[in-house]
Amino acid sequence: MAKRKKITKVLISGNEAMGEAAIRAGCKFYAGYPITPQNELTAYMAKRMRQGKRSFVQAESELAAINMVFGASASGVRAMTSSSSPGISLKQEGISYLAGCQLPAVIINVMRGGPGLGNIASSQSDYFQATRGGGHGDYYTPVLAPWSLEEAMRLVILAFDLADYYRNPVLILADAIIGQMMEPVELSSKSVFKKKLPKKSWALNGAKKRPANAVMSLFLKERALEEHNEKLGKKWDKIRKNEQRFSVYKAKDAKYLIVAYGSQARIAIETIDILRKQNIKVGLFRPISLWPYPEKGLKDVAKGVKKILVVEQSLGQMIEDVRLALPNKEINFLGKAGGGIPQVKEMARAMKKNL
Repeated sequence: MAKRKKITKVLISGNEAMGEAAIRAGCKFYAGYPITPQNELTAYMAKRMRQGKRSFVQAESELAAINMVFGASASGVRAMTSSSSPGISLKQEGISYLAGCQLPAVIINVMRGGPGLGNIASSQSDYFQATRGGGHGDYYTPVLAPWSLEEAMRLVILAFDLADYYRNPVLILADAIIGQMMEPVELSSKSVFKKKLPKKSWALNGAKKRPANAVMSLFLKERALEEHNEKLGKKWDKIRKNEQRFSVYKAKDAKYLIVAYGSQARIAIETIDILRKQNIKVGLFRPISLWPYPEKGLKDVAKGVKKILVVEQSLGQMIEDVRLALPNKEINFLGKAGGGIPQVKEMARAMKKNL
């Protein structure tokens, strides 16, 4: 009789799970600054990075942290930072510099309520910031949104691979619910990325046996910056084509569809099960990559759908991408901002309205 594979699960918070995933992905440098609700992630990295004789810095500010990540990445090591909404805002200039210099890095945003200082409750109101660049200039960052802690671990590991493959910063967009909740998680170092990662021949790691490298985003000669942006544009197009990710739930025969991501997709599952018992054929479309948005998948899933309900912990941001993908469908919205959470009964009422 074949032996069963022993599976070890640990009870862990989302923030700690994402930190452990970074360790297992080979993160060699972390710089951060305290802010709720992601402080457990920074604390976890302080402990685990030291155990592995890796570099951890609690910087004097968010600006310092992101620029330290810039320097570490330029040397060729895997580097990461994390923060929460207002802290990520302060890092935007550095993220733009990373994108302009084509430096890989992973940035985790555990979203809280806003705008301004807001509160420490869960929110999804940083969608625009994450998917539209956030900083100055023409650039994009791949954005991945987990809905469970095991998926959060997988996506953090994937983010490091995407960052290295495309030479680009990658964002993990979680929310306070994902960051603070606890679940049993199977710890793994396995990556779902199948492409071979290129060597970092561009890294600034000493030039004794090779010509000197230069990492820069300043181009003053005629047409030089234009040519650089055209090169970056081709990369964005490649990412759009190859890195769209999504999942569905009971969508095969659905006549109605809920579109939600992150923690709100978990609530949508319960809503769908309740409505199915009432013979209302509802399914879920959950984008995993928020940029590039999985518009092709949404179009395919929504072909036979009569009505769509977009659910967000915001006043409505992802809904714009849904409307762009499905301009001829009836699209309704249920959202709460500032820490409010759409409830199962509210989702059910919103979906049943005008059926």
